[in-house]
Amino acid sequence: MRVSAKADYALRAVIELAVIGGDAPVKGERIAQAQEIPLKFLENILGDLRHAGVVRSQRGVDGGYWLARPADEITVAEVIRSVEGPIANVRGVGPEQVEYAGSAERLRDVWIAVRANLRAVLEQVTIADLASGELPVSVEELASNPDAWQPH
Repeated sequence: MRVSAKADYALRAVIELAVIGGDAPVKGERIAQAQEIPLKFLENILGDLRHAGVVRSQRGVDGGYWLARPADEITVAEVIRSVEGPIANVRGVGPEQVEYAGSAERLRDVWIAVRANLRAVLEQVTIADLASGELPVSVEELASNPDAWQPH
């Protein structure tokens, strides 16, 4: 799985809102500075997140952004989908829509299994988990496996 800068920045911005936010809006400049994200890029990302219902915004001097829902109701998967679309696709379509002939026929099942495993992690981890530094046990176990750290 490749994580784009857009998805990475979106997650970092939402985590930052969970940590420093609350009822008062947070300026985009503050988020950009805290997470070292280019402001113009961040503004576009925050627009996508607002359109998807992940964040809310308010214009004006006292304006800014805040989470649209509690952080424990927003998953990593939702944030990624908000800025990138579906979690896993093959040549731009869902893996259930691809068809292969002959010896490659079962490849579709592999792509569907990959998507299921991505969902199993990304839909389980919430922004509140990340903001608190406490990941679900199953995710901690996966990340603590020494083989998971090998770049192969």
